[in-house]
Order: sequence, then C-alpha cells, then structure tokens
Amino acid sequence: MAGVELARTDLMSRAQAGDGEAFRALTEPHRRELQVHCYRMLGSFQDAEDVLQDTMLAAWRGLERFDGRASVRSWLYRIATNRCLDALRAARRRPAKAWDIPGIEPPQPTGLGEIHWLEPYPDVLLDGAINVPLGPEARYEQTESISLAFVTALQILPPRQLAVLILRDVLGFHANEVADMLDTTVESVKSALKRARAGMRRRLPVTTAGDSPAEDAIVAKFVRAYESADIDALVALLTDDVFMSMPPIPLEYRGRESVARFCAFVFGSGHRSALVPTRANGQPAFGVYQRTPTGIHGVGLFVLTLAGNGISAITRFENTVFPAFGLPQSLPSAL
Repeated sequence: MAGVELARTDLMSRAQAGDGEAFRALTEPHRRELQVHCYRMLGSFQDAEDVLQDTMLAAWRGLERFDGRASVRSWLYRIATNRCLDALRAARRRPAKAWDIPGIEPPQPTGLGEIHWLEPYPDVLLDGAINVPLGPEARYEQTESISLAFVTALQILPPRQLAVLILRDVLGFHANEVADMLDTTVESVKSALKRARAGMRRRLPVTTAGDSPAEDAIVAKFVRAYESADIDALVALLTDDVFMSMPPIPLEYRGRESVARFCAFVFGSGHRSALVPTRANGQPAFGVYQRTPTGIHGVGLFVLTLAGNGISAITRFENTVFPAFGLPQSLPSAL
C-alpha cells in the first residue's frame, strides 16, 4: 500500500512539473466515471463530453494548486461539478424544437414536456464507468441512476439541489466533502439534499425491469410489431399508463390510447421501418430506419422503458444521436 502511495506522489510531482503523461496517468482512470457524472447533471451526452474536456483542461492548468488534502478523484469531481453548474446556468432554458414535417400534423398530444434537451447515453461507454467505489451513504443502484427516468427527474431539480443529490445519494460522498466541493456549508448541503429528495420522490416512477429473458421476449415482440406496422400487436405490449416523449420536440403522449394514436399516425405514412438494436441508459434501444424509394434512412432512436411484462415508456430521439452509438445514417438497400 505504501508503494502505491509513493507511486502516486511521484506521478503528482511529475505532473505538477509539467509532465503530460504523468497527468494522464493520474486522471485517465477517472475519465469515464466523470463523463457519466457530467451526463447525470446535464442530461446531454454531447454537453457532458464538452464539460469533461473543459474539466480536464482546468485540472491541468490548476494542478499546481492541488494540495493533497482531498484525493485526485474528489478534486476532479469538484472541478467537474462546478463546470456542470456553470453550464446549467448558461443553458437552463434551451428552446424546444417545433414539429418539423411540413404538411403532416401529429395527433393532439396529452401534454408538453418540461425537459426537451435530454439525450441518451450509450451503454457501450458504461463499462468501467458505473462500477466505481461508492461512499456508504449512496442510496441508488448505479444502473438505476443512469436510467432515462432517473436522469429526466434530475433535470427538473434546481442546479444546486441536482448537484447535491448526485454527489450524496448517487456517489455517496460525505456531506462535508460535498460542502467543500461546492464552497458552502454542511447545513446548506443537508437542506438542499432534503428538498432534492422530496422532488425526486414526486417525479421518479417505479423502478424499471432489468436485462432478462422476459425483457428479451418483450423486445422481440416490439420489433416484430413495429417492423410489420402491426398496431394491435404493438398496443398489446404497452402498459395502461405508457408514456411517449420525443426530445427536443416537447410533444408528450400519455396512456395506451394516446400512444396508440401516435403509432397509428406513424404507420399510416405507408413507409415501413427497420430497427437496429443497441442499448442506452441500461435499457433496450433501437436505431429506427425508414424504407423509402431512395433507400433506408435513419430517422431516430427509440429507448424502451420496461415495467413488469410491458413497455411503460418509449422515448424517441433524433438521428443526430446516431454517431455516439456507432449507427450509420443509412442502411444497405438490400437489407
């Protein structure tokens, strides 16, 4: 153990002297978990990547001020959290995107969403990012705290409450550590956490089902129903309170009948779809491709939320998220 500590001290001394390789050796083990942390705070994969780069640059420039009172990991979380808070204050109210298919009007929604800048997080990047050491006060499973429902609920919280809840209840940092990260008092942290927990209880739905043979069966039925435009088979998979959203377009459809109307509207276009499986936020997901006379083109990404033996939510994202998932913008016409 003493040898490990000596090696870290040596790396820090070299990094503070301007050794870039030593700096990377100190920070690279934490990069992936910091990206997930930024994603939880911002709800946007691209914004999280941008803030992560900013965090690493700030850490490199401020390395000479690192005094060793906290671990390198805690110090990086301090920088990342405050960079995220700055980003949230700058972009808290992004404009929603209007429905953009001219001449075609969707069914009347049941509501308009508050959160419309949400993006999915690719599961392939979760390896090594959520299996991190947690403090004893962490209250959530790491897989639960990356789900779309959880991340969406977080985005409705005020920024300071959002940061405190993630640092305390997701990562398990002690109250005094969080107070130091946010340059505030322990009493302020406790007060913010109490309000944040109350807000999450009001907004967070029942925990969704995990990866299992039952999930596989539901997903396979969904693919068959959607690709064949079988509205009855699709509706049979939905829970009574199913919820459909499509950020950054704020339209929301709640309830089986409302979602069925929207799906019937999509199927009524006459174009058939092909679904390419992937995973996002620990949930089944699909690149959605539409067959047209000019080819098979990507039109969006579905993320499914499962509850019991049914689909409780469908979140549709635009095809601009494809690159993060390694999905092409079009498929071979022979498919």
